[in-house]
Amino acid sequence: MENDVPDPRRRRFLILAALGGAGAAAAALGVKSLIPNGSVPDGNQTSKNQTGRRRRWAMLIDLRRCDGCGKCTDACQLEHGPPSEQEWIKVYQRVENGGMYFLPRPCMHCENAPCVKVCPVGATFHSRDGLVLIDEDTCIGCRYCMAACPYDARYFNWGEPDTKVGHDDLPAASVRGHSHHKRGVVEKCMFCAHRIGTEHLPACVEGCPMQAIYFGDANEDFLSNGPEVIRLSRVLSTQQSFRFKEELGTEPRVYYLPVRR
Repeated sequence: MENDVPDPRRRRFLILAALGGAGAAAAALGVKSLIPNGSVPDGNQTSKNQTGRRRRWAMLIDLRRCDGCGKCTDACQLEHGPPSEQEWIKVYQRVENGGMYFLPRPCMHCENAPCVKVCPVGATFHSRDGLVLIDEDTCIGCRYCMAACPYDARYFNWGEPDTKVGHDDLPAASVRGHSHHKRGVVEKCMFCAHRIGTEHLPACVEGCPMQAIYFGDANEDFLSNGPEVIRLSRVLSTQQSFRFKEELGTEPRVYYLPVRR
């Protein structure tokens, strides 16, 4: 993939600018938070980029780089500590046109999310930044959302999870309903919403040794995999891309660059 930031001395500043918007200048001066305090997307608050628009978090996965190692899954497991049978980002091996490739599948954070529509108690909701989140304190365990999700990206906690694992000690742990694991509720990938407001990208992005996963604000048109910063609009307009099952009209916020044959 083309790198829009050839000078490594500028990379950190531009990564901060891409992910922090108005907070980037403070971050560049040594303040750790990429987003001003109080902007964690808990459903009652919002954060805005330097253009004044609400953020629109998105992910781009370059399948040309993915080698199926599963390190993204490992990083997610370590970060969130779900039951071992749950893989919030799952790597599938797919065969198409006689060729094999790997496809990591996180939650798609659909703009037209079927799971949000069917939840009878509002436990699954869109944050003001557009993330699809689950309030485990409100979830009644009906699993309607699991039936509605066309990506099989949701998981039910049948047993008692390890209560020692959670986000209570993290600086942005005020994400509604995501401070702990509970029995009898549904959980899933949340784009590491608890990391918003810190220097860190989502765990899967940082854990990928092939640097195949990019994350950032689509409205500000910058995504990063750590070492690189790219303009999403430029990538989508100049390279063939697709969204998984986009024909269903769910408007997923995860984009893929296909393997070239």
